[in-house]
Amino acid sequence: MEDIFKKYSPLNGLNVSRETCLDFEVFISMLIDKNDEINIISKNTAKNNIIRERHIIDSAQAIEFVDLNCNTTCDIGTGGGMPGIVIAIIVKNLKKKMKFNLYEKSYHKSLFLKEVSKKLSLDTKVIQEDVFKSTKLKSGTILARAFKPLPVVLDLVHTNFSNYNNLIMFMGKNGKQIL
Repeated sequence: MEDIFKKYSPLNGLNVSRETCLDFEVFISMLIDKNDEINIISKNTAKNNIIRERHIIDSAQAIEFVDLNCNTTCDIGTGGGMPGIVIAIIVKNLKKKMKFNLYEKSYHKSLFLKEVSKKLSLDTKVIQEDVFKSTKLKSGTILARAFKPLPVVLDLVHTNFSNYNNLIMFMGKNGKQIL
């Protein structure tokens, strides 16, 4: 059991509980089981340690910027649940009341996200549609990780959201250059 918690040591400064780490492990297990069937993440990152570092820990660090005083967070291209499911797990274990709207146009990934949400008792609404076709959206925080290029995301947020407090984007290796 202690080995599991050590694997999440990069999150120590974020006050992530043991229950959160255990939920992450359940999520990873479900992700690995389903990945061969529907290709949620690349085969190269579909190993426990790589998933943990590249997807879970990377996504979890955004919790520092999520507006925990709002009642809604949107992940506008959640794919396999990164960062939406990961942040929803943390918020659940912080005992905060927040709804997560997870936009994913793929039927199979949406079904997977619903299964994960149910198993982990997450307060999510999986919206199986193209977020570009949704209008007048409202959110406290908007999350975007490995979704679309910066100008496309900014245009989407400007055009399709009538209200939001903050936007958290994961920029990757070329983030500074893109900005």
